[in-house]
Amino acid sequence: MRVSTDMQVDGYSIEAQIESLEYYLKSQGCLEYKIYNDPGFSGKNLDRPAMQELIKDCQEDKIDTVLVFKLDRLSRSQKDTLYLIEEVFNANGVGFISIRENFDTTSPFGKAMIGILSVFAQLERETILERTRIGLKKRAEDGYWRGGGKIPFVYDYDKKTGMLVVNNTKKVIFDLMKTMRLQGYSYAQLEKITGYDESWIQGILKSKTNLGKIPYKGELYEGRHEAVISEEEYQELEKIDTFRSKNRCARHYLLSGKIYCGYCGAKYRYQKWGKRIICYCYSMQKSKPKYVKNPNCNNIRYDSFLIEENFLLQLFSMKLNEGFFKDTLQVSKTTIREELNNRLEKIQKRISNLISLLADNIEKREIKIQLDKLSIEKEDILKKIDDIKLKEKNNKTCSKIKNLEDIWEELELGEKRNIVNELLDKIIVDGSTLKFYWNVG
Repeated sequence: MRVSTDMQVDGYSIEAQIESLEYYLKSQGCLEYKIYNDPGFSGKNLDRPAMQELIKDCQEDKIDTVLVFKLDRLSRSQKDTLYLIEEVFNANGVGFISIRENFDTTSPFGKAMIGILSVFAQLERETILERTRIGLKKRAEDGYWRGGGKIPFVYDYDKKTGMLVVNNTKKVIFDLMKTMRLQGYSYAQLEKITGYDESWIQGILKSKTNLGKIPYKGELYEGRHEAVISEEEYQELEKIDTFRSKNRCARHYLLSGKIYCGYCGAKYRYQKWGKRIICYCYSMQKSKPKYVKNPNCNNIRYDSFLIEENFLLQLFSMKLNEGFFKDTLQVSKTTIREELNNRLEKIQKRISNLISLLADNIEKREIKIQLDKLSIEKEDILKKIDDIKLKEKNNKTCSKIKNLEDIWEELELGEKRNIVNELLDKIIVDGSTLKFYWNVG
């Protein structure tokens, strides 16, 4: 037996079903039986406790005949009904009787009619579903919440009016997340601030219900509820997501050469995987045997964005010291460069004078010795000037260290890689754990 709310109304309660079944058994002289009862379960599938117990008992040869009050008490699915009759009952020598339809599987006529009734039971179920879908679409078209599923975060559901009503407490949280996102905060940052999962926050902010709309089956209908975000703000959030998405793509290979396998010691490689980019151990790349450390390595594969996001979270949370970077990058002062330029200028004058003397054939040997010395000194100064130019370029990066998180998206990939190379020693992938090793305490 099983029963749902509609069957209770129609008079097919569990008690009524048991009474009818027991009366039938007594009329047949059968006094040994067991009741399998699934109250409150739908007949749309077989995932019901008592039904699973019944199937097991049939397979263990504990049952001679299965008796139901009505065919659809067994199942409303034609597929499941035929499966039970053919694969469970018949296969294990178990008879099946439905007393309401007066059929049993011991007769050819009963077998044929049960198949037909199963078709109608399935048709009834699909008709109910179709009516439900029509009703839900009609509600959406009229601007009412369609019901079912989770209520949108910012709203409560008023059963009397069938409308969504703004929950002012939740709206405060929503407004905070919306404002911070519009100010440029990432979803990862919002997660740290609010405590909510970043994917959940993204779903909340992108819900079209917030615009006062009712989404249903890919269509948008004008809702009767109050909007909590303007069309302009919503479009701006979309633009931010699009920009960040493109920028994320530009971050590919940011950590190239820095990721190592914690199982076999091989490096991790980046590889395109459909629309994604994944990182996995080189030992799994059989086409490049020189990088393989252990051909049996089965370390975990990671989405590249996941590793990079974790790296950035740790990077931005560090208390970065500008003085450390000046020492590490050996940033020189501009006055040193000026001094070198002055020395270079003097050397070039002396070289010019010596060349003039050579033209006059005066003490050629001594002049050539001095020229060689000056040329070597000149090359040394030029090299030092080039080094200073490079250090001054690095100095530009140092000036941005204090607000690194704010300007990260503005940096070129090369600049980001310079920072990675200076700060990060390596990342070890140890199963589901990422271990970061830094060049700074």
